[in-house]
Amino acid sequence: MPDTHFRNHRPTLLFYCQHSLGIGHLTRSFALAAALTQAFRVVFLNGGRLPPGVPVPAGVERIDLPPLGMDDGHTVVSREAGCDVATAQAERQRLIGLALQQTQPAVVLVELFPFGRKKFAGEILPLLRAARRLPGGAAKLVCSLRDILVDARPDQQHHDDRARWLADRYFDAVLVHADPVFTRLEDSFHPTRPLRTPVHYTGFVVPARPAAVQAVARGPHLLVSAGGGIVGDGLFAAALAAREQLGGTLPLRIVAGPFLPEAQWQALQQRAQGLAGVELLRHVPDMVAELRQARASLSQCGYNTALDLVVAAVPALVVPYETVTENEQQQRAQRLAALGALLQLPAAEAGQPARLAAALQQLLRFQPRPAALALDGAQRSAEILARLTLRPPALNPNHELLACLTT
Repeated sequence: MPDTHFRNHRPTLLFYCQHSLGIGHLTRSFALAAALTQAFRVVFLNGGRLPPGVPVPAGVERIDLPPLGMDDGHTVVSREAGCDVATAQAERQRLIGLALQQTQPAVVLVELFPFGRKKFAGEILPLLRAARRLPGGAAKLVCSLRDILVDARPDQQHHDDRARWLADRYFDAVLVHADPVFTRLEDSFHPTRPLRTPVHYTGFVVPARPAAVQAVARGPHLLVSAGGGIVGDGLFAAALAAREQLGGTLPLRIVAGPFLPEAQWQALQQRAQGLAGVELLRHVPDMVAELRQARASLSQCGYNTALDLVVAAVPALVVPYETVTENEQQQRAQRLAALGALLQLPAAEAGQPARLAAALQQLLRFQPRPAALALDGAQRSAEILARLTLRPPALNPNHELLACLTT
């Protein structure tokens, strides 16, 4: 009863999260939401599939929207059988509007938009506009942003200028979940005009976990992982091929990830069948605990994976996921490699068994340097947002320029 009473008297924060390709955005957002429950009633609008093995934080109220995602990073697809994209979009807009009216939030926190999620603007912009018109007073509108943005789009300048305009038009603050000593927003965001919306660096957001009571003995195996796994098949195949180059004796534990397509999971099981010393797992509850038990790690370099490697202090070789328009992981890997925290290998070279085998030999002799990064981003974000709700409303001067600007 006391907990319910306390919850009902906290200001409400409505958190919109759309994870489209992997689980990185969802994992970071859940870690952030867990910390926010100390100061807010948190209502979480979940826009993608909720994968197995990823628990919803205690105290967070979840509203599942009809799940949408991206099949290749560009095309919106429905993740619910029998529900087409148009039907899902209409129902999502209804549920988002209903959630806003029923919760009357003091804060609306939107993950990534307007710096990404352009194809979801049709539901996000109505949410922002309606939040500004709430009868009890306008909600604070805040963007939750990862450390490094993609900056290799063919229309990158137009994208950045549009994002800057939307941020200045609608948002009261941008929370960058990074240590500014490691990277700053302007390193990967280059609008023609400077961003006027206040930017707050929170430090990196990592899930809360019990402190290790004692050192865990590392096993002999190489832990191979690829986040949610949706684009991990190539890395898993490369790891098995490189192992053959090394004589087939290096123990492997491969964590496929909950989003590895079922057909690829079945094919991976067939490739590994009969290989002594190769263990396959679909997913694990705590990746840091797994990393602390491994001799070394081979993985991609998404936000959460990179931080797991830093926290676990495991010798790590990363193969950043990259395409002609996706370079975020490559930039993160380069910065961490420059700190001596890990080794990196381009995806094109990792596809060559002999080259990956040589890199793995180097890895088995590698000792990472501790990376002195601020990892208290979840708690600091909660503190920033709590302070923001106590300030008297102030008109963003850019709101008056709407009639003079175009998208």
